[in-house]
Amino acid sequence: MKIQHHTDINKIYDFFFFFFRTKRMKEFMLICQPTNQTHILDVGGTAYNWTIIDSESKITLLNLSVPSNSNAIPDNFSYTKGDGTNLQYQDNSFDICFSNSVIEHLGTYEKQILFAKEVQRVAKKIWIQTPAKAFFFEPHWLAPFIHYFPMRIQRKMAKHFTLRGRLSDQKYVDNLLAELRLLTFKEMKELFPDCEIRIERFLGMPKSYIAIRQ
Repeated sequence: MKIQHHTDINKIYDFFFFFFRTKRMKEFMLICQPTNQTHILDVGGTAYNWTIIDSESKITLLNLSVPSNSNAIPDNFSYTKGDGTNLQYQDNSFDICFSNSVIEHLGTYEKQILFAKEVQRVAKKIWIQTPAKAFFFEPHWLAPFIHYFPMRIQRKMAKHFTLRGRLSDQKYVDNLLAELRLLTFKEMKELFPDCEIRIERFLGMPKSYIAIRQ
């Protein structure tokens, strides 16, 4: 799903959001109650989130490409190549379909519709998280308010006034801007009509939305 980039930037990102991801993963465990026999499809994810909670479930990590170090994971994990907008699985093939901060990387609402339909189709339960457009801080650029400006202004701001942009070339900045489309609460309700849309708040403001079907 997501474009790849410099490891050091990803480490900074992971450090910054470790508290939120830990809290979110613990909440996932409490609500969805997976066991070591639960089959989970993680669309667009890595083993990182699951190591936070030492998950023993059978987890398939689906991405557009398989990483070169795909063998360096616990036995209950497996990597597979696939597209979240066109999953090659039968209906209800998994117990849970999970996705963390992926659906906002699809560029258009039409692709987000396809993604939402697919993740709801292949599993009985779903847990789909995405950053809230309403939150003032844009998490991909680690910068405030940038996502509220027109694209031509975002392009300049991202390259010159964000850490990720300053450590990247212009092509990377343009590619990331082209794929990012943050969602509103109303859009999440439209995409996941039979789900609870839980609001994750910070400083009293919506920080993330989570579509949950139990």
